[in-house]
Amino acid sequence: MNTSKVKKIWENVKEELKQVVPASTFEPWIEPLEAISFEDNQFTLISGESFGIDYLKRTQYQAFLETFKKVLNQDIIVNFEVDEDLAKKIKKEKATELKKIEKKKQEEVEHKQALDNLSYLNSMNINLRYRFDNFVTDENNKIAKAAAQQVAENPTNLYNPLYIQGGSGLGKTHLMQAIGHHVIMKGNLKVRCIKTEDFINDYINSTCSTFTKGKSTTSSMNKFRNKYRNIDILLIDDIQFIENKKKCMDELFNTFDTLYNANKQIVLTSDKLPKDLPEIPTRLRTRFEQGLVVEIKPPKYETRVKILENFAKEKGFENLPQDVFEYIAKYKKDNVRELEGAFTKVSAFSNIEQEPITLKYAQKVLKLEELENKPTIDKVASVVADYFDVTVENFLSSARVQAISNARAIVCYIAREHLQLSYESIGNFLNKKHQTVMYSAEKIKKALKTNKELEKDLNKILKKLGL
Repeated sequence: MNTSKVKKIWENVKEELKQVVPASTFEPWIEPLEAISFEDNQFTLISGESFGIDYLKRTQYQAFLETFKKVLNQDIIVNFEVDEDLAKKIKKEKATELKKIEKKKQEEVEHKQALDNLSYLNSMNINLRYRFDNFVTDENNKIAKAAAQQVAENPTNLYNPLYIQGGSGLGKTHLMQAIGHHVIMKGNLKVRCIKTEDFINDYINSTCSTFTKGKSTTSSMNKFRNKYRNIDILLIDDIQFIENKKKCMDELFNTFDTLYNANKQIVLTSDKLPKDLPEIPTRLRTRFEQGLVVEIKPPKYETRVKILENFAKEKGFENLPQDVFEYIAKYKKDNVRELEGAFTKVSAFSNIEQEPITLKYAQKVLKLEELENKPTIDKVASVVADYFDVTVENFLSSARVQAISNARAIVCYIAREHLQLSYESIGNFLNKKHQTVMYSAEKIKKALKTNKELEKDLNKILKKLGL
């Protein structure tokens, strides 16, 4: 009988044996048997295990005879043979199969861990784009990146706290969240990543819970404190916004001390150095400075080009003309957000108008040469200050005198509408939140519809600025 028919008979017999023989016997001793011949009413099986053959002859031979008779409808003789080469083959196959099983189990564990980590990252509002591998470095940010990577690898052992300072859109948040991303993907530490505004709002909600939820303030405050203290790493973005929030600063001080004394890592970002936060108490400000303070400065031209190349690839654009990136990088010097925003605008227009992205097309959409000839925000602030007989320092202060407030709002309007600056970059210059800048610019825009005197003043200022 040919080999394929012999093997088919054996497969059928095995299925029957599986029903009557215990799994503890079937799987190790019967499953590995191989059928090699069926001649002269003798069915021969081979194995690489002599012990297994002896065991089957003693305990299961009758079951073999009865099962073969059931399948073939005749009495036969069953022979068992030992083959050493087959023994080696079976042993190798078993080892290979075991490795596959172990690998599959490990992949399932890793997959589950990855899903859990992804869920955790999302719950912490960590942007999945913000990783160390796509942070482009140069002389202006390499120290900050290196420090952040070392903190991610060895929390609390090197720099605690790590304080990252830089202007808006330069990569502070990217590095801070990259630390969280790295630590969470390793899956061994509890991380909390927040904006300072979230910390303030959580604190206010906790103190007001007596009136809103009927819970005791003590209970709500304990919950708040557990949220921010029962962790391994605390990442707080834009810490400068806690200035002038006395009770919040007190709570942050106590949270800081609790974490620090428990050997937990703290990472802070700000657009100002600790020494430039005069409204923060000395006891808190000196704690910001006791670890490592690193600065990020605007990227160099070559770095801006590389950032644009990486951003384009992430968005699915391949083989775009190099001069497109060079054109945008030449004029967008202040921060990464403006770089990416300019490219996004070009790609959006390209998609809508179904035009290829070329240097000529980018120039048509962005008109950056025209913006280059416009006055700077420093110039705008200076001219507006002179016109209303105030000082630029007044704009940068927290003064709320109406004359200063109105003049500052005009600076916001001109910078936004005529210089086309982002709210964040205007706010960065004026030491104000971008929401405040947005409100001020809109207030002037709305007032111009009815206030002829304001319109006259604005036109005189624009004329002085050459706009």
